[in-house]
Amino acid sequence: MGNTRASGTKVVSAVASADAACGDAKAPRTERGRRTLRKLLDAAAEEFGEKGFHEASVSSITRRAGVALGSFYTYFDSKDALFRALVADMSEKVRTSARSALSDNMGALEIERAALAAFLGFAAEHKEIYRIIDEAEFVDPESYRTHYQTIADRIADRLRAGSATGEFRDGLGELEAWAVMGMNVFVGLRYVVWGGAEMSPDEVAAGINRLLADGVLRR
Repeated sequence: MGNTRASGTKVVSAVASADAACGDAKAPRTERGRRTLRKLLDAAAEEFGEKGFHEASVSSITRRAGVALGSFYTYFDSKDALFRALVADMSEKVRTSARSALSDNMGALEIERAALAAFLGFAAEHKEIYRIIDEAEFVDPESYRTHYQTIADRIADRLRAGSATGEFRDGLGELEAWAVMGMNVFVGLRYVVWGGAEMSPDEVAAGINRLLADGVLRR
């Protein structure tokens, strides 16, 4: 019962994110409705991840979700609205996966390692996120920009917090946050999505952590 409530809370959070992103997702009022919405979002992730936005269809998504076609329009006005909601949902999952890996007693550098390892673990289970987010650049550029801007803002906040505690140097902010995010995204692409390398998410995150700590200059 507790797990059901937690799941419902996560879906409500996802719907709130979707509302903020596109303004036309329809939040369910019942537990059954939240479960149906979750099924639609999960099915959409599979459909868009496999076929891409243009080849995906609402009827195929509802079949994957095991819900009636008419139920789709209870929650979304169009395939475009579902896609925007899905991007917002995935952004929220990235945030929560990273946040769940952090604890109050971590230092600033350890936080970056744990957050990256959590993202890589999430991406390993949801490789479709790369295709979906990449397509968002053309299907819904605002969602695409919001996704990355939100992540960069969170990293910038962490970097500034590390500066405030004295672990990181002063003056870190937006530029460094986008650089860190770029590394994180592309090592995920290389070592998680493409695969073929004998490195676990923890090992990849540790390697990036060493780069952050030591740079590339010989000392």
